[in-house]
Amino acid sequence: MRYVIFDLETQNIFQDVGSSDPAALDISVGTFYDSETKVYTTVTVDELSTVWPILEKADALVGYNSNHFDIPLLNKYYPGDLTHIKSIDILEEIRKSLGRRLRLDSVAEATVGAKKSGHGLQAVRWWREGKIDEIKKYCEQDVKITKKVFDYALEHGHVKFKDGSRKREIPLDISTWGIKEESAMTHSLLF
Repeated sequence: MRYVIFDLETQNIFQDVGSSDPAALDISVGTFYDSETKVYTTVTVDELSTVWPILEKADALVGYNSNHFDIPLLNKYYPGDLTHIKSIDILEEIRKSLGRRLRLDSVAEATVGAKKSGHGLQAVRWWREGKIDEIKKYCEQDVKITKKVFDYALEHGHVKFKDGSRKREIPLDISTWGIKEESAMTHSLLF
């Protein structure tokens, strides 16, 4: 299976646009990891079209809160329909198992000993201050952390989180994660 693990940062927040629809926001930076080439590609909004070939070769898109945030937002820019690609949303799987949502930071720290270097609001502030390199580093680190959590979940069938002072396991149904699905992908490129 060819996975593309990705994350997006935005130029604005929901309060700025008066909507809770992710597609109302604007992308600042995105990072995309291709499991086949093992390459991280980080682009600004103006360079997004360079990642369409990467996404179109994916058997699955992997993210953290990607079904409810990243995919609808990215789909606003994509000339096809990304919802036709199989999606693995780690947060959604955690919520199904645990009954609630957890921050990536708390799952990553308990599962693989990794911590995020910042947060989304900080990335918006950096955009407004023109600190594009800071956003790129932050976004790429988020994808590296998401990849570690995803790889761990694939191998062990669970992730962990801290519940008070002790770590707890969250079993995940990974049974379909490695199964290719036929998609009716509307490609933006000629093959």
